[in-house]
Amino acid sequence: MLALIQRVRRASVSIDGEVVGAIGTGLLVLVCAEQGDTSAQADKLLTKILKLRIFSDVQGKMNRCVQDLDGDGLHGGLLIVSQFTLAADTSGGNRPSFTQAAAPDLGRALYDYFVQQARVQHSEVQAGVFAADMQVELVNDGPVTIPMRVA
Repeated sequence: MLALIQRVRRASVSIDGEVVGAIGTGLLVLVCAEQGDTSAQADKLLTKILKLRIFSDVQGKMNRCVQDLDGDGLHGGLLIVSQFTLAADTSGGNRPSFTQAAAPDLGRALYDYFVQQARVQHSEVQAGVFAADMQVELVNDGPVTIPMRVA
């Protein structure tokens, strides 16, 4: 599975002008299932994201994870958005190929599973809608953007 994680001051996702998910301080997680991915990869990816130390400690070093923010009363949120285009292959020309992305049924199942598990393991989780035409707005903090892949 693939993810692009952005540390944000705030982020939201809208469909047809209606906000369906929004967070303040936290992580915007764009996630993509690839062919052959399983719930084991989703679990591993979620664990890595929740423990990813990209928030500043009192010395200003990136030494805290999103779950550490709850202790500060910030309630670090997760906004999880499906994005099959993370699987883009641009090696063959100017039009990206998405053949490595999971088929829609598998992609939806893994996305739903990922969101469900995130809600079990974290206090504030918002999500987009799989396969919808979404508009994502964010204020990237830093900017900090981390690509991640688990096998």
